[in-house]
Amino acid sequence: MKEIKHFINGQFVGSASGKQFDNINPANGQRISRVHEAGEAEVDLAVRAARAALDGPWGKMTLEQRTQILHAVADGINARFDEFLEAECLDTGKPRSLASHIDIPRGAANFKVFADMIKNVATETFEMPTPDGTGALNYSIRRPKGVIGVISPWNLPLLLMTWKVGPALACGNTVVVKPSEETPTTTALLGEVMKAAGVPDGVYNVVHGYGANSAGAFLTAHPGVDAYTFTGETRTGELIMSNAAKGVRDISLELGGKNAGIVFADCDLDKAIEGTMRSAFANCGQVCLGTERVYVQRPIFDEFVARLKTAAEGLVIGPPEDASANLGPLISEKQRNKVLSYYQQAVAEGATLVTGGGIPDMPDELKGGWWIQPTIWTGLSDDSPVVTEEIFGPCCHIQPFDTEEEAIYQANRLPYGLASAVWTENISRATRVAGQIEAGIVWVNSWFLRDLRTPFGGSKQSGIGREGGVHSLEFYTELKNICIKL
Repeated sequence: MKEIKHFINGQFVGSASGKQFDNINPANGQRISRVHEAGEAEVDLAVRAARAALDGPWGKMTLEQRTQILHAVADGINARFDEFLEAECLDTGKPRSLASHIDIPRGAANFKVFADMIKNVATETFEMPTPDGTGALNYSIRRPKGVIGVISPWNLPLLLMTWKVGPALACGNTVVVKPSEETPTTTALLGEVMKAAGVPDGVYNVVHGYGANSAGAFLTAHPGVDAYTFTGETRTGELIMSNAAKGVRDISLELGGKNAGIVFADCDLDKAIEGTMRSAFANCGQVCLGTERVYVQRPIFDEFVARLKTAAEGLVIGPPEDASANLGPLISEKQRNKVLSYYQQAVAEGATLVTGGGIPDMPDELKGGWWIQPTIWTGLSDDSPVVTEEIFGPCCHIQPFDTEEEAIYQANRLPYGLASAVWTENISRATRVAGQIEAGIVWVNSWFLRDLRTPFGGSKQSGIGREGGVHSLEFYTELKNICIKL
């Protein structure tokens, strides 16, 4: 049985305690590997290794040397593309078509994009007068923040991990990564690529385990970590924020959401159906930016519901190796039980079940997997937990609205503000509505279009801080002003 070990100071090491846990294939419920669970000792070793590399070879490299190495890391991922693809699909159960077009290539690209960006983003320079008439010159320089604790999620494991590690390393930091216990493989595999690309030992470290009383808690409590970046549930973000307050460490948190889509009667209905299909059901609904609340203007409500039902029922449920499949399983039995509890609650509250609502009948070899049907409801009240709480499954509730003001109110009324999508062919309306929606990103007539130069993050209880472009550089560096008296 394959073992997945920690990657600390350039070496794969096991846990001193001998504690391990199973890594399960969501498509069939079978064990893929055994994963070593980090204790305080392994986390401490990783943090100390990261500090030594920061003070040693990595910190002494020029910007050009560092960015060349990061380009080699991206090339190394692409050279082993099939290995990363196989590992990601085994861990997540997602279709190969999805992982091969998004997870792996974009995961590799994060290293090149941020390596190039750090070389081309200017800082500030100001001349100022002085009483003696000679003047002074102020200029700013960026310096690494230090050792960064990276806690990454299971829905896009490689992509969202490198989205943080790429800019962190480009800015000269070192990292200790705690991947989700559900999806440890590609994060560990990246250690081999780092080593081969010439990344000095201790720059990239990985510790595996759970949250409470495990690697996650030990990492977020370690005083040797200078900042934390996390993507995941809001309540976990609150715990990280609490731990980071000790020692006044910086944080970047991309947290939960209950995203709204607004479909106006003047939309291009074909575009709106196709976009909402993806935003509700892509990656089996396990996308933080996904749409679980859909508000449709009344004149097109019935047609929209009927067409989305037809589209959802056309999804092909199957394992990664099935080339025709475009809907995989949920990540775990725990996640399926959670999603099913909302499915059952919707029915109990009198929802109209448009389609889905249960577990599909799968072939014998897949019955042990965490499969679930794509599901659409109408008819629930505004205060139903199904409408107000993040489910993180392939489902959405569709509700009619009459006026623009009503749609904006519905989109903004929850304590989350991560993403939204607006569908209208009226550019004035699009601009007006998008500006009033309380969310970190608003798409108009599209969904999941991501330019890595733009700010990304949530508002309200959906997060703190922004990543992407210069905004990532601002988080992963300290901006120092130098004042020279002339």
